[in-house]
Amino acid sequence: MSHGHSSSSGNGSNNKRDSGSTPFGNGHRRADGQRGREPAKSLRERMSQDLQLRGMAQRTQEGYLREVRKLACHFNTPPDQLSEQQVADYLLYLINDCEFAPGSLRVAYSGLKFFFTYTEPREWQVLKKIRIPKHKTLPDMMSVDEVLRFMAAVRQPRNRAYFWTVYTLGLRMSEALSLQVGDIDAERMLVHIHRGKGAKDRFITLPQSTPHVLRSYWMTHRNPTLLFPQIGRAKNAAPVTTRPMDPTTVQGCMKRVVRQLGFTKKVSIHTLRHSMATHLFEAGVSLRWIQKFLGHKNLQTTLIYLHLTDPKEEQGRAIQNDIAQPGTLFDGMFPPPPPTGPPSSPEGDSPRRPR
Repeated sequence: MSHGHSSSSGNGSNNKRDSGSTPFGNGHRRADGQRGREPAKSLRERMSQDLQLRGMAQRTQEGYLREVRKLACHFNTPPDQLSEQQVADYLLYLINDCEFAPGSLRVAYSGLKFFFTYTEPREWQVLKKIRIPKHKTLPDMMSVDEVLRFMAAVRQPRNRAYFWTVYTLGLRMSEALSLQVGDIDAERMLVHIHRGKGAKDRFITLPQSTPHVLRSYWMTHRNPTLLFPQIGRAKNAAPVTTRPMDPTTVQGCMKRVVRQLGFTKKVSIHTLRHSMATHLFEAGVSLRWIQKFLGHKNLQTTLIYLHLTDPKEEQGRAIQNDIAQPGTLFDGMFPPPPPTGPPSSPEGDSPRRPR
């Protein structure tokens, strides 16, 4: 089947960033030829505003914008000038030529459907026809021993502290990166997770080892707000930056360590979250406790990788503490605290910090 695109608009174009240099980023004159006082907004700007108005999460916005940009680059044509058949051909190209997995295809389809529903509305049957199969796959897990081997192989203190936090708290990547000093309640041994998946807040239990790790790492940078601040190219931005570590930093570290250890499993940062949930379940923790711990709205989501059981629910916190024992992982990794007690706050407002 011909897909109506030039050889130069295929794979290479998909690596371009969302910018004004693409057919999706360029400003576009109104169809009626009129010129307003303000420059016409690009299609990308309009779609970005539509996504914000619909209350989409930041990562969802980025994903949908990326998919429409890839469509535009595929044909080297602004997406609002494409026909229904071209969009159908592109989706078939993703299915047959690129062999997109159902999850990837769902993101691509959802992004295109949003654009042609809200930003440039079209009454196209192709947007109603497509059905994406639901494949229920079980994610790979690491044993407790494998988790500890992985942690020990991570050399950078900030990365080891980050991965330990993800694992022991069962967090998603972005949830851990966004953790702030005031989210840690060391007195009640709770962590406040803000705007998790679906923009939902939740409180989760804090195992005894994790506050010590977080406090020790925080004292190396003492950022007034962030627990995992971006250090910057000059390695000196951590104390003052308002930006958390970049996802590519921890993703790249995990790939290197997994490759170094020779793990044959498909391991990602999310594997640490799944692994903690599995270890809790195998130790007899209630499925309902794990559902709340992970922040799953639907119990069915938890059942993707857990089987129904009936252990004692009150064991959850104790078993989490038993699993989250770092041993000597952090011994000597951080400088000892000053003998005079907790660090003094910077001048001005006194920020909250881990206690």
